[in-house]
Amino acid sequence: MAKQGAKLDWPTRYQQLLAQSKQPLIQAFYESAICDLNTPISDVPLVALDFETTGLNYQNDDIVSVGLIPFNTKRIYCKDSQHWIVQPRRKLAEESIVIHGITHSEVSDAPDFSTIMEPLLAALKGKVIVVHFAPIERHFLYQALQARLGEGLEFAVIDTLDLETRALKAKQGLLGRLFNSKIDSVRLADSRIRYSLPAYQNHNALNDATATAELLQAQIAYHYRPDTPLSELLI
Repeated sequence: MAKQGAKLDWPTRYQQLLAQSKQPLIQAFYESAICDLNTPISDVPLVALDFETTGLNYQNDDIVSVGLIPFNTKRIYCKDSQHWIVQPRRKLAEESIVIHGITHSEVSDAPDFSTIMEPLLAALKGKVIVVHFAPIERHFLYQALQARLGEGLEFAVIDTLDLETRALKAKQGLLGRLFNSKIDSVRLADSRIRYSLPAYQNHNALNDATATAELLQAQIAYHYRPDTPLSELLI
């Protein structure tokens, strides 16, 4: 898997991954990837993605729920949103139940992640994925697919946490950066407050995906232009 946070040449990487892939589901994702990084962000189809998990260790923990919602810089397509609860291969810890509110009885009746792989990847095809804190969605999706298909998925993202960090560092100025001053919180809820966005119930995958989509719209409106090329936002 590509190093997280590295600034990759994604068009080239997607071609490499497509050539190596043996799985039709994953091949279809790579074939549909947006490879013109000069595309203005206002013309890019986006999809916000969020996972709730049994913990933060992607090697030992597993996905409990998935939320996604397609959008662009002007509109959020709520009617096309999707939310799945899946049965993790690792037992739910009590502390994770407190965080996301998904109970043992809910996951015991839920299907395995393998049953949602096809609709999930279909919903992500041809769009740029937007997340808040990229390592969670990148690592957990890679591992979930690797465990069930023998092949993981690599993908470019726009990370609203990364964009917020950039914006706060720019506001901080040269002196602040020289003295390594601490920046404000870039947690999803705290970032939304800076743009006067409403508070949602946290740690619901669909709520957090929607909150992430709205946050990106606000970040672009405040800090970028509609013709900002995708390359400036993608990691």
